[in-house]
Amino acid sequence: MWRALLLILCVQPAFAESVVATRTIRAKAIITPDDLTTVNAALPGALADPSEALGLEARVAIYAGKPVRAGDLGPPALVDRNQLVSLVFLSGGLAISAEGRSLGRGSEGELVQVMNLASRNTVTGRVGPDGAVYVGWND
Repeated sequence: MWRALLLILCVQPAFAESVVATRTIRAKAIITPDDLTTVNAALPGALADPSEALGLEARVAIYAGKPVRAGDLGPPALVDRNQLVSLVFLSGGLAISAEGRSLGRGSEGELVQVMNLASRNTVTGRVGPDGAVYVGWND
């Protein structure tokens, strides 16, 4: 009898929920609740909980009905390519600020190259939570 019960438990399919897109989500779009749904299937690499994706940015196009994977998402970019940004150098009590043009996209904490508009020099800095680019310190 125990063998029969064990066999039944092993044969019954175990379904896991996976997150899929309800419509095509373009790259650079912020994920909203209307963009996602769950299906009763274990799709390889798919997120299991829609709340894990909410508020994140799609790094690639995700087509309707396709699984939403963690690698397809990332934090929203605060700095876009060709955007004017504040360049900030901080050292002790000294703060120097200049205007620059971003040469790439970046989220908070990511490194981006920025051209200082006054000197035309290109520097690399880290995107801050305020959208400014901080340069001149070692992490």
